[in-house]
Amino acid sequence: MRKLVLLCAAALVCAGAFAQNAGGISPEMLETLRSSFKGDAGDRAIQNALNAAGINVLAASTERIAMIDTHFSDEVKTVGRTDQKSSGRCWLFTGMNVLRAKIIDKYDLGQFTLSQNYLFFYDQLEKANLFLQAVIDTRNLPMDDRKVEWLFAHPIGDGGQFTGVSNLVMKYGVVPADAMPETLSANSTSQMRVQLSNLLRQDGLKLRSVGRSGIQTTKMEMLKEVYRVLALCLGVPPTEFTWARYDSKGKFVSEKTYTPLGFYKEFIGEDLENNYVMVMNNPTLEYNKVYEIEYDRHVYDGQNWVYLNLPMDRIKEMAIASIKDNTALYFSCDVGKFLDRKRGVADIANFDYESLLGVHFTMDKKERILTGASGSTHAMTLIAVDIRDGKPVKWMVENSWGASSGYKGNIIMTDQWFDEYMFRLVVEKKYVPADILGLMNQKPTLLPAWDPMFEPEE
Repeated sequence: MRKLVLLCAAALVCAGAFAQNAGGISPEMLETLRSSFKGDAGDRAIQNALNAAGINVLAASTERIAMIDTHFSDEVKTVGRTDQKSSGRCWLFTGMNVLRAKIIDKYDLGQFTLSQNYLFFYDQLEKANLFLQAVIDTRNLPMDDRKVEWLFAHPIGDGGQFTGVSNLVMKYGVVPADAMPETLSANSTSQMRVQLSNLLRQDGLKLRSVGRSGIQTTKMEMLKEVYRVLALCLGVPPTEFTWARYDSKGKFVSEKTYTPLGFYKEFIGEDLENNYVMVMNNPTLEYNKVYEIEYDRHVYDGQNWVYLNLPMDRIKEMAIASIKDNTALYFSCDVGKFLDRKRGVADIANFDYESLLGVHFTMDKKERILTGASGSTHAMTLIAVDIRDGKPVKWMVENSWGASSGYKGNIIMTDQWFDEYMFRLVVEKKYVPADILGLMNQKPTLLPAWDPMFEPEE
């Protein structure tokens, strides 16, 4: 009997091991895989080529070597191009570029740039406070709670969304670039970000064990250290500055002393928090519905940004109306897909990966989002559209990679690429049709902070 039991037990162990290993690559499977690769002259030629050049070089379509037509039927007036350098501040550069285009056009300025470093200082300070206060709010949850894990995994970063632009500008104002110039740490943020992240994680752990009575005092002491790091790396933001204004011909106009908020009120003066609508095209979610992302904000006392999910044709309708009225738009997309960086052209026909590799890529936009193959990665300023026979055929964005990148600092996108890899647009309400504005009245569906479609744009 004992022998029978042992045999049964052994059989069960073997069966369990077989079941566990059934999904592995067996010697027979490996032999089948080996024989499936012919390794003929064509394959060897591709192997040799890939040993000398990258996939993108070899997959570049010879039919797309020539520069795409650069004519646009409608284009927003802009002057100069900016460069975010080695930082994830595309959202901030884009927001400032939208505002500076308004100022340049309204006041007939020449080269003029708003200070990204000024708002970046407050962005980092506010994000530090957002993290610390969120830790306080969740300190009764265990460390392995999904929300707590997410907070400690993302204590601070330099990426962001338009919500950061709107909240920060309305709270702190803006200043011209020469009132708070870029610094090395602003241009290359990684080392500062690492130190701040470690400091905040350390502080977050401490806050979870501090009693209720002293917790805000403790947080304040922690923020003092954050402020010190930011002041050393980025400089101290001005509370007052003097600015001399010159017109587009270089003629002196006036000189005046401003506060940052006073400067914004005089030269822009609109309510960024209530005058804009964020729309997105995400086929994984129901269209004509409003969504809110938890912790998708830069300022604790600000608001999570609210998105209206729309079909692409409705988004294009608003984009065209804005561009025709000489108003640039905040725009975000999956910039790296099928982008010829040298020419500054985004076109799904730029690269023929299938012919080079002998495989087929069949996922559509919805499937790419669901599998993490695509998402919004970069914000730029939408400034032009080319309309032929009543339909857009291509678009152009002002980028923040410097004037020498791409096409004169811009990227030209075919309309087909726009459909596949454009995700978000921020539109002034005056360009939004009444039926779309009405959709904004519905109660938003709250999505978690870790939703893959809402990673910060860099």
